Amino acid sequence: MLSAAIALVGAIVYGSADFLGGLAARRLRSIVVTAVAALSGLAALLIAQPPFGGVWSASDVAWGVLGGVFSVVAIALLYACLAIGPMSILSPLTAVVSAVGPMLWGLLVNGDALAPIGYAGLGVALVAVVLVGFIPGEKIVRPSARGLTMAVGAGLAIGAFLVVLDRTSDDSGLVPLVTSRATSGVVTCAIVGALALAAGRRGERARSVFAIAGPPLGATPSGHADLEHATTGVGRVIATTREAWWLAIACGIADAAANALTLFALRTGDLAVVSALTALYPAGTILLAAFVLRERVAAVQWVGLGLALVAGGMLAVA
Repeated sequence: MLSAAIALVGAIVYGSADFLGGLAARRLRSIVVTAVAALSGLAALLIAQPPFGGVWSASDVAWGVLGGVFSVVAIALLYACLAIGPMSILSPLTAVVSAVGPMLWGLLVNGDALAPIGYAGLGVALVAVVLVGFIPGEKIVRPSARGLTMAVGAGLAIGAFLVVLDRTSDDSGLVPLVTSRATSGVVTCAIVGALALAAGRRGERARSVFAIAGPPLGATPSGHADLEHATTGVGRVIATTREAWWLAIACGIADAAANALTLFALRTGDLAVVSALTALYPAGTILLAAFVLRERVAAVQWVGLGLALVAGGMLAVA
């Protein structure tokens, strides 16, 4: 199944965007990285949209706007829950929920039907999601009800974004992604503007809002983030604020490309399959962290990466 391969590639690109956003967030405030990435991604989609074509129907524009709202909600809840911790539990929980929600929608609402090996592949993919997203080395701490609720909410919002994309018409091209990215860009830029205005009222320079305030979080418009790799060893790679701006721009372009791959996968395959493989996005972050930052990949994560390939193969022939 071509869609399975495309979804798996899209997941790797999503993880790459997270990696770039995490590096940028070492120098810039997370919401600033998110806003810049939203705008650069929007620019990339506007350039790519004419060659792909697409009908600007009211329904597809509305679906895109709703997808943008879900993206912003996912970002807010994801940052909040990972700041509360423990990341080793809440991070994979968010990824699993982001897969299970649209998987159930596809199977129960859309009526997606798979061969037996396909259902087994979905199970293997969920195990891979947990193992790949697991952050080893943390002290085992029981998560709070608030953290669990936010993690589930973030996962549902990310999953809802996929469901919304799946609802768009095949002849809409990249239109839903353009309107989605425009919506998230407007919201995040408005937040940055409000922060700048508040800084001015306190007698501070407006540009002071660009600097990091609080934990340095990974950031992408899609709501994905990998805090462990956003905060480990990044100083060896990024040295200036100027580089951070370029990384944020690159993050947005990569995330827009991942969105486009996911949209194409949804239009050529089943929502249940695409959502399960898209949730493997931490794999891209882990691999880049290993090769670029020379970070150690835990044995459990290597097992997860292996299972991800197995799941992709099983779903491809389902």
